Amino acid sequence: MKCPVCELGCNIKEGEYGRCRMMTNRDDAIEERFADRYSTLFPISIETMPTLHFYPRHKFLQVSSIGCNFSCPGCISEVLTMGTETICAALKHLPPEKVIAKAIKENCKGIAFCINDPTVSFFTFLKLAKAAKKKGLLVGFSTNGYFTRDALEQLIEFTDFVNIGFKGFCDDRYKSCGVSSSAPVFRNLTHLFEAGVHVEAAAIHMKGYEDEVRQIARFVESLSADIPFQVMRFVPFGEADIEFEPTIRESEALCLDLKQQLNHVYLFNCPGTELLNTCCPDCGTTVITREFFGPMGSRIIKTLPDAICQCGRQPVIKGDIAQLRYDEHGFFGGYRTTRAFEMLHAIMVCIGADDPEKVSRLWFDLFESNYLKEFHETVQLPGEYGNIIDRLSQKTDCVETGNRLKQTINTTLDLISSKTRDVERPTVYYAMGYPLFALNAERFETNLVEAAGGNCLNKRLTRKGKPGVTITREELMAWNPDIIFISGFLSCPASDFYDYCVKHDIRVSAVENNRIYDHFPLWDFGSPRWMLGLMYIANTLHPQIFNFDMEKEANRFYTAFFNRPFDAKKANRSFYRV
Repeated sequence: MKCPVCELGCNIKEGEYGRCRMMTNRDDAIEERFADRYSTLFPISIETMPTLHFYPRHKFLQVSSIGCNFSCPGCISEVLTMGTETICAALKHLPPEKVIAKAIKENCKGIAFCINDPTVSFFTFLKLAKAAKKKGLLVGFSTNGYFTRDALEQLIEFTDFVNIGFKGFCDDRYKSCGVSSSAPVFRNLTHLFEAGVHVEAAAIHMKGYEDEVRQIARFVESLSADIPFQVMRFVPFGEADIEFEPTIRESEALCLDLKQQLNHVYLFNCPGTELLNTCCPDCGTTVITREFFGPMGSRIIKTLPDAICQCGRQPVIKGDIAQLRYDEHGFFGGYRTTRAFEMLHAIMVCIGADDPEKVSRLWFDLFESNYLKEFHETVQLPGEYGNIIDRLSQKTDCVETGNRLKQTINTTLDLISSKTRDVERPTVYYAMGYPLFALNAERFETNLVEAAGGNCLNKRLTRKGKPGVTITREELMAWNPDIIFISGFLSCPASDFYDYCVKHDIRVSAVENNRIYDHFPLWDFGSPRWMLGLMYIANTLHPQIFNFDMEKEANRFYTAFFNRPFDAKKANRSFYRV
């Protein structure tokens, strides 16, 4: 029997399931294998979905499940889209009325399905959407847009807003994701727009594929130049090749080009960029100021009243702007949850617990115990990292390897800390992306600096973001750091960082002496590989004390815990893949 939900049109035999693994044929009817089950169910600010021009700053209840009908290289949600039966059995089972009751109790404006694709939970989401509309809640979702005509028609009546993520313009880009054609996505965007649904379009910017983004933008312009257009700078998660990652500067150049034809172009995954702001299409005045708020997310910092420019022009924004901003706790909200799972998965790889059954058992434990809140606090502290290793190794029967990993890390940490206890500490500033995006005071990287014998100036910050906040040029100059480190996650080449400082007249000692250092990808956060980042920081801060041979140290660590030698050419931004 042919599945009627997505354009893959899987022919599913009785008792079997389709490509997404979430739909089955039972008694000659296509139905979900795990109906009314959710992996996430908590409030978010709508900008972390991300949706920018629909009820800005309002709180929505985020729901998601497991699985996807696509298999995209570099997927940010890979860890939650490769679900197994064990994982799905651990999902929260809630009928529509209880989900709605939670949304109302949390004072949410509506419900938003995101992280994985609603096609794999179509019947569950359709029931939820119908019930939510009866209670006066708004309903929307983020999707790859691969619904069949009939499925979308059923859902559209109960839909208020949609973010459609484009993988590219041509069929070849979609074939790399395991589907045959891009046509259904463009058809469905048109249908949603013509039906009066608020739509926002998101396009991935991969280095060398700029024309794909331009062609998507031209199609969007043919519908309306006012449709918000989100450019997602490609970050190579999964097995994606880092050669396809554009720099922030390259993605900004593309966005400025697109602004010649579209009124509202936004750039994500670029900490410190100003291209998350909403500007007046007529005079260019900033009417809504935003900052980076985790992968594929943003948050509003300030706004002109009702986002109306002094020239009288108002951006096409649907709904009012909430007076109070809702900030999610820890790893909750948008795609930050996927980063938490990847960090835990990274430890499991190192202790040899990476087989699907052990991963499934861990996910089951996480869903049942709500461990993510505790994990967010513990994972910021290098000295407590061994406790996380202990928990995971005990849960997966990998205690011996876990102890070896913990001892290796703690021995290095103790050695460096002991040798820097009484030294003069240079002042250090830790940025992510561009110079004026400062990592939070309590972030893991700032604690690495302290452990390596530095005085991390980020500790002076009193305000917080995810994973940091935008500071002013004047604040950075007042700090006047001796040394600057750039995060190895959503990063920026040191040369671009230096050029930005010169262009914006940021006069600090680190810039004047060209003491700006970027990291090898993910050696300073997100994986047990942070031990190598600690060594690198110690080498940089105290060359008179430390002279770690990073190539040899990396090779030793990778051989011991990844069962292969270190190969710099295979770097990417995935926490658990190497």
